[in-house]
Amino acid sequence: MALFNRKNTAPSTTATLAVDPALAALTGTYTIDPAHSSIGFTVRHAMVTNVRGSFGEHEGTLVLDGTAPAASTASIDVKIASVDTGIADRDGHLVSGDFFDAEAFPLMTFRSTQAEQLGGDTYRVTGDLTIKDVTRPLSIDLEFNGTATDPYGNQRVGFEGSAEILRSDWGLTYNAALETGGVLVGDKVKLNFDISAIKAAPQA
Repeated sequence: MALFNRKNTAPSTTATLAVDPALAALTGTYTIDPAHSSIGFTVRHAMVTNVRGSFGEHEGTLVLDGTAPAASTASIDVKIASVDTGIADRDGHLVSGDFFDAEAFPLMTFRSTQAEQLGGDTYRVTGDLTIKDVTRPLSIDLEFNGTATDPYGNQRVGFEGSAEILRSDWGLTYNAALETGGVLVGDKVKLNFDISAIKAAPQA
């Protein structure tokens, strides 16, 4: 289902493209459900393996426009102190001044500026990612997993996707040299998103 953009395949003499009713029905504001969503990351450790982690506390809003899909927006706030890699000492180091400095900069945020369809159910959302005091553009490639009504009557939409960043672009430059060459922590970080969002009830 084309969520953000659709190509007009009708002859050029046709001025109006009919709106897909299923697409139009998605129009609305959705709240990300943190209990059924995850925002995680993968980074190289000691040049030989990967460390995976996630942020347990996050919130966000999706505004989907089924009649003008490219106008859809996304806003996400992630609580840095909720980072979890499975090792308490490592998590403590990540929230310290060497890395995120969670006390001074408690949130990582994303605010979309553009949405587009790449093909089929694959989309790209571009926006501003802020970590610490640095804001830089980020594009996230997402797959739309569809919509469903859960047992409680909530209308849900689902997306999953990823993006790659260089942490040094956001001022996260801490590292340590290895005796065998190379560094302890890789610069490239893969961000992973698995999002379930619930549609808000229409306002009276």
